[in-house]
Amino acid sequence: MRSRAGDPAALARSQASIAVSADGDHWLVVNASPDLRQQIAATPALHPRPGSLRNSPIGAVLLTGAEIDAIAGLLNLRERQAFTLLAAPQTLAVLDANPIFGALNPEFVQRRTVRLDEAFDVLGISVTAYAVPGKVPLFAETPAGDPGVAEDGEAVGLALSAGGGTLHYIPGCAMMTPALRDRIDGADCVMFDGTLFTDDEMIRIGAGPKTGRRMGHMPMTGEGSTLDAFASIRVARRIFVHINNTNPALLADSPERAILTRHGWEVAGDGMEIRL
Repeated sequence: MRSRAGDPAALARSQASIAVSADGDHWLVVNASPDLRQQIAATPALHPRPGSLRNSPIGAVLLTGAEIDAIAGLLNLRERQAFTLLAAPQTLAVLDANPIFGALNPEFVQRRTVRLDEAFDVLGISVTAYAVPGKVPLFAETPAGDPGVAEDGEAVGLALSAGGGTLHYIPGCAMMTPALRDRIDGADCVMFDGTLFTDDEMIRIGAGPKTGRRMGHMPMTGEGSTLDAFASIRVARRIFVHINNTNPALLADSPERAILTRHGWEVAGDGMEIRL
């Protein structure tokens, strides 16, 4: 309600996607959120260039998983424009199994399988994708119940660099592991899963029946939380992304935001720019 009323301490936010460029002209979009059309409209660097009927500076889209909030926006990119679609095998399998994504004409959209832990180049950006603990997409769960946490590529983190520093983008993560800790230690910037402030947040306020961990997300605070895990990890800049609308830390004047600030964390917002 505060956001809809225009309260400056309750800024509206769209769903998590980032755009990355090595030269300012060619752009890699990471995760195609359901709000992608709105995000493109609000970002002049992603607008079509003059001189062609159909064109876009978006040359590639890279997916970190197959949750709806990472793939639904692909349908906004079906206008016969050429780009490369990259993802781990599990994510591409979800797209292949759903005929609606056939709207991305293969004549223009090349699907490319990402091999984990192998660096590759996209539009002048060095990318390494790696598995993080996660779960299958919620819509893919079976009636049998909790599928458990896996670290096989259902959820992926990314290390991105264009010759300067390195940014890690990890919008979904179920737990910190020694391998992940070692990978991000010393990073210039980490954008990390901030879905819920407390693990039982949605249950307590009646917004849902599952804890954050049941959904495959570490809570920001509490036992085994992100704040605890990062207390011993050296990261120059740490930013929470993929934040649920129940999370009180979205409010700039909240006690929860103050806690994050004291621990050196930022909360991402639309239009945030990071230069490395």
